Amino acid sequence: MFAKLESLQEKYQELERELSSAEVFNDQERYRQLTKRHAELGEIVSVYREFTRLSDDAHSNKDLFSDSDPEIREMARAEATHLEEQLESLRLRLQILLLPKDPLDDRNVILEIRAGTGGEEAALFASDLFRMYMRYAERVGLRTELIQASESGTGGFKEVIAAISGDKVYSRLKHESGVHRVQRVPATESQGRIHTSAVTVAILPEAEEVDVHIDPGDVRVDVYRSSGPGGQSVNTTDSAVRVTHIPTGLVVICQDEKSQHKNRAKAMKVLRSRLLKAKQDEQKASYDQNRKNQVGSGDRSERIRTYNYPQGRITDHRINLTLYRLESVLEGEMDELVNALVQHYQTEALKAESDDGY
Repeated sequence: MFAKLESLQEKYQELERELSSAEVFNDQERYRQLTKRHAELGEIVSVYREFTRLSDDAHSNKDLFSDSDPEIREMARAEATHLEEQLESLRLRLQILLLPKDPLDDRNVILEIRAGTGGEEAALFASDLFRMYMRYAERVGLRTELIQASESGTGGFKEVIAAISGDKVYSRLKHESGVHRVQRVPATESQGRIHTSAVTVAILPEAEEVDVHIDPGDVRVDVYRSSGPGGQSVNTTDSAVRVTHIPTGLVVICQDEKSQHKNRAKAMKVLRSRLLKAKQDEQKASYDQNRKNQVGSGDRSERIRTYNYPQGRITDHRINLTLYRLESVLEGEMDELVNALVQHYQTEALKAESDDGY
């Protein structure tokens, strides 16, 4: 591990020299590429340098173990314990930073939320979750764009699809996929009984054309008059688009834009992302079968989280994390959840690497 870290530090220093070159600066495409790589290595090198500094401190501190002053010897032993704890923490962090990166982590995402069991109450909760993700995106500086929404009779969503773009969106949100369960008393419940409903969330990495080749002959595009809310021109022109991928039967409908071309572009973006996700799921199923490891399979049928309104509690069942601040989480303050999930899956990946002889 340390030989690799030394190599990365040398590469980092080499990049710094290149970036200071006028020749590289004048080539903006190369400058952009080198800047990105420099930033990627920056955290690893920073942590490694801190580890090296503390290692030197620990080595120097050992010389005090034989000091003639017993008080200094005692202080040195206490400092040694503190330094070892810091070094162990940094060692683990370095191992995680050296894990192979998910090549999709930098991608933007397509967020899909669908009401499940629970009828209108599920549709209302789908609306609550959509608002939660939009608030979170706003808090951390991500951009959002509504693609398609199918509203229920009470103001909820039967289905809602949005694009979220910005810095490393997929790495932040990929663990949100799954079944989200809500326990609360519906507004229509006269006897105060708690109902349980479910909503499915899917986080799809935005696919590029090079990721998924779609044969034009495999796609049927139907256009029709929009029936959703909108301005006069939306409802009186054939702007709505339904795209059907014939080999898989996948259907994407988009009617939120006034332009048929914009709706078609959005629908194709969603279709590519769904096909990429299907390919990912197939590859992961094969990988899990080969390893005989079904832990954290990410299957969308799994119940991943419960939102209990009477107790103000939110529980993520995958990592046994319970927070008693449901209201603030639903307002988009998701950082504690997101960070805990990222850390958990990094640790799991580290264990897998160790099992493979890391």
